[in-house]
Amino acid sequence: MSTKFVSSSIDWEKEGKQVGDLRVQWSDNLVPLGYHAVPLIYFRKGQGPNVLLLGGVHGDEFEGPSSLMRLVQNIDPEKVSGKIMIIPALNRPAVSVSERNSPLDGKNMNRSFPGNAQGTPTELISCHIESVVIPNCDAVIDLHSGGKASYFTPCTLVTEVTNREVMKASLELAEAFGLPTLWKLGEYNDDRSVNSAAARNAVPMIAAELGGGGGSSPELTRASEEGLYRCLTQLEVYPDPFDKELGQGTMIARTVYTEDLNHCIFAPGRGLFDRDCKAGSYVKQGDIAGYFHWLEEPERESVTLRFPNSGFVLAHLNRGMVNRGEMLFLVTQETELNS
Repeated sequence: MSTKFVSSSIDWEKEGKQVGDLRVQWSDNLVPLGYHAVPLIYFRKGQGPNVLLLGGVHGDEFEGPSSLMRLVQNIDPEKVSGKIMIIPALNRPAVSVSERNSPLDGKNMNRSFPGNAQGTPTELISCHIESVVIPNCDAVIDLHSGGKASYFTPCTLVTEVTNREVMKASLELAEAFGLPTLWKLGEYNDDRSVNSAAARNAVPMIAAELGGGGGSSPELTRASEEGLYRCLTQLEVYPDPFDKELGQGTMIARTVYTEDLNHCIFAPGRGLFDRDCKAGSYVKQGDIAGYFHWLEEPERESVTLRFPNSGFVLAHLNRGMVNRGEMLFLVTQETELNS
């Protein structure tokens, strides 16, 4: 399992637990000879599904890597029925500096698929994941949060695909993961993401948005850990270690989608974002969302920000000084789970 400039140190046929690397060949001042390492943990025993668990696609989102590292420490290799591949920091260079994008090439990994086998480090990793890893998987789970910039109401994400079997399996994973909000990615899904890489390979997949803020929430890390175990149990690759204590998670209470980006609110210029609403709120057209202050030009009149449409606020920007065009509120509409 390799591309020209990305290989691994894992013996894919060996049973048990292995800890190794994806080895990304890229010569720079930091590593002039050798490779940049992306840590990889692999469990294999007997027959069963092949499941890929990802975190750290963005380097400032830590609930995912934290919950994945808990699994790395606690999964008993003898209880595995199939294969579990865990990459807790796929964009390891970015995670190492707690930044959204990679310091090696400045690229956003979740805007780099399907990648480029002759490209920059982020493109090399993306190409390897889409062309080599995902095609050999039966399910993919990718864990995100709002990072340092944003806060998302905890939700799972499913890409709408025409393959009914893949769509059904993805929705079942979302229900097993157990967060109360499901975000369906349709027209406004970015086809440069891990979600789209899985869709192009007809592999069932969910992503999750687990809050945000740049640190690691104990409650959401725990929810992610439990959700991962529920998914592994549903896929029959690993038994539920929490038994009945884990339960079924939270039933999906709402399903939302992005109907129109014009329902969202964007910064009108460079200034201070004075927020008066938060993710997880239902809003009506005309409700006050907050205020925009021209902090560097205080002689200018502040702008009252109002929601242009009713809906459910899925995410809000989590910082003060903003630039023109930054999304301040992501406003979605409700839909049916199986529509």
